[in-house]
Amino acid sequence: MIVDREALQIRRQAILRRRRIIWIASLGAIFLIILFLSLYQFTDVIFGLSEEVESAPRSGDWTMFRRDLNRTGAVDPGGDLPQGTLKWTFSAGDAIHSSPTVVDGVVYFGSRDYYLYAINAATGEEIWSYKADSWVESSPAVVNGVVYCGSNDGELYALDAASGTKLWSFDANYPVRSSPAVADGVVYFGSDDYYIYAVDIATGAEIWNFRTRSHVGSSPLVIDGVIVVGSADGSCYVLNARNGRLRLNFDTKDSILSSPVVKDGVAYVTNSAGWMYAIDYQAKNWPFEHKIKFYWNVMYVRGAAPKPPNASGFIWLHPLGWGVRTTSSPAIVGNVIYLGANYNMLALEVSTQKILWSFETKDLLASSPAVTDSTVYFGSHDGNLYAVDRANGNKLWNYTTGDKITSSPAVADGMLYIGSHDGTLYAFE
Repeated sequence: MIVDREALQIRRQAILRRRRIIWIASLGAIFLIILFLSLYQFTDVIFGLSEEVESAPRSGDWTMFRRDLNRTGAVDPGGDLPQGTLKWTFSAGDAIHSSPTVVDGVVYFGSRDYYLYAINAATGEEIWSYKADSWVESSPAVVNGVVYCGSNDGELYALDAASGTKLWSFDANYPVRSSPAVADGVVYFGSDDYYIYAVDIATGAEIWNFRTRSHVGSSPLVIDGVIVVGSADGSCYVLNARNGRLRLNFDTKDSILSSPVVKDGVAYVTNSAGWMYAIDYQAKNWPFEHKIKFYWNVMYVRGAAPKPPNASGFIWLHPLGWGVRTTSSPAIVGNVIYLGANYNMLALEVSTQKILWSFETKDLLASSPAVTDSTVYFGSHDGNLYAVDRANGNKLWNYTTGDKITSSPAVADGMLYIGSHDGTLYAFE
């Protein structure tokens, strides 16, 4: 058999050329995949943030839980401050855990009597009430003439602020105790069904959802195109507000029942074990961070690996005390954070993480503080509403209600409004 060596050589060269082309194409595909994953994970090129997703209440209003989308709990400077004189009371049919919202001279709040109320802020007279199918413990948000509020019946309701007429409702199946945030045409909230939701403000149609590992009673904050919210699974989640894509999962190792607060690029959150964390909410997890970190820690303990780096987003943490339980949401003004921890209201300096002062009550603090230029207002399980000096923590005045206070105060136009488990909404001037 005669072999055509020249033809064989040509075939071999053709095969080698095809192999080189396939090899180069494979390298190119791998490069593109790596580039895509890098852009996906470490940048916002593919899933950009909507920087318009934030807004602020008008001066004199307290439009949602903790007043604004950053959940600061802080009142605009200036104007008269409440001095503890009771102006009026309104009796609901059961305990009030929901924190009041004040917009355009109307106070909105929910009660365990199944009703959401709208009350004249000046007189305490009922304007309207809407009956849900269970407790209303969520605190309402009022935006552009619409009241958004959750209920333990599993619904998020949108009601006309003037009449109380239902516009739509969204069924989350399980209790909605999280207080909604409204921004850029979207309502954000959590539910006991383990999900964080974004729904359209006009129709109530779901835009996206994100599943956590436990119930979400924490209320989301909105800033710079992201939402930040805690879960009872111990994680503080940072999600793209436009599409719900996870950017950061920061594990605090214990349930988060309070709501985070943000200032100057840093989110502050407490877990129920009494730890406060400062988190860079613009950070992102590196790929498979939580899975790799587990094995890395094991190897480090055995001396087989160097100490692993801090979790993505970590800035600092501070213990609030041995055996402390925290469900009160922090407020922040300037360089100081104010929050309840066990029986005490604390003032924590951000720059040094030092406790500036501590005010002790007679029972647990679940109420979240409202802070003005000079005063910190909060309720306690001991049934008292307290006003303490912001500078040194000295008591200025207190008022005793008929039962524990877990509602958080709202301060607007020189008045303070707060609910009690005695079923009464109190208004002070």
